[in-house]
Amino acid sequence: MAEPMPPALPVVTLAPRPWLALGLLALAGVLLLIWWPAAAGLGLFGLFLLLQTALLRLRFEPEALVVLRQAVEIRRFPYGDWRSWRLFWPPLPLLFYFREVNSIHFLPVLFDATALASELNQRLDPSLSRPAACAPSAETATAASAEVPSQPE
Repeated sequence: MAEPMPPALPVVTLAPRPWLALGLLALAGVLLLIWWPAAAGLGLFGLFLLLQTALLRLRFEPEALVVLRQAVEIRRFPYGDWRSWRLFWPPLPLLFYFREVNSIHFLPVLFDATALASELNQRLDPSLSRPAACAPSAETATAASAEVPSQPE
């Protein structure tokens, strides 16, 4: 007898979080006292991220992560194509990385990072959230353990 299908997860749209953009704008304000050209560049990038925070949304659907701009779908990432994902610097997540079969994506965290991680853990294999540990090959392990002859003085 076949196992019953698990119930489909509901569609979830992540709430926007402007903290990254506001943090960059605050840093630009401080940097203004030290070097105005760098402050101007960082301030413009902060304003750009603030605009993106207002316009972009991530929506989790049963079969894919969907990126929306003002409620219009601009990109769809089917979960079956995902190979790994990660939130960089977990105490204060700033960057969301995920890899598909043929491409790599980096997104600034302009939305609720806790909800993002929770939804990804529910919809994807949890082992995808961390890159696989790279074990050294037998040749590498043997070469590393071999003694290096001492050089004559």
